[in-house]
Amino acid sequence: MSFMRFLGGHSAAAEPASRPLPVSAETEAVRSIVARLESLPPEKARLLAGMAYVLARAANADLQISDVETQAIESVLTESGLDESQAVLVSEMAKLQERTAGGTSDYLVTREFREASTIEQRLVLLQACYRVAAADGGITAMENASLDEIASELDIERADASTVRAQFADKITARMGFRPTE
Repeated sequence: MSFMRFLGGHSAAAEPASRPLPVSAETEAVRSIVARLESLPPEKARLLAGMAYVLARAANADLQISDVETQAIESVLTESGLDESQAVLVSEMAKLQERTAGGTSDYLVTREFREASTIEQRLVLLQACYRVAAADGGITAMENASLDEIASELDIERADASTVRAQFADKITARMGFRPTE
């Protein structure tokens, strides 16, 4: 079963055969998370691990991951086919990897997800990144810049990224310099 199928997208018959990435292309961060998802088919586990890491990257763009951002990550992972305990575990592992490996791993994991996914899966991930970044009330300038970088690394066309960004326009506080209060 593919990432898009358990998100409610295309059927397995409509998908091209997946090609495993060479071991040298995997990053340590993704391998660590994938190891905890052994009960899943390897390609599904790889996509979910990459997705979790990129979501943690979006949450950590402002150098902190709040409880509501963590809950948003867990929610996205649950909606993507993990049960609640798996989502919590994968979320915590991805956050730990992001906090400790960050930097170069950010690019490598995002690139690995790009190479193993369809454009539809990458757009779903970008939208989920915006959802996570906005979970605590607004998207700061740092978060906005990181989301733009993620979109670029996912090789999402500027127009498509703008369409996703427009869905969260009311949450982008970069121009105002503060988070809206509730």
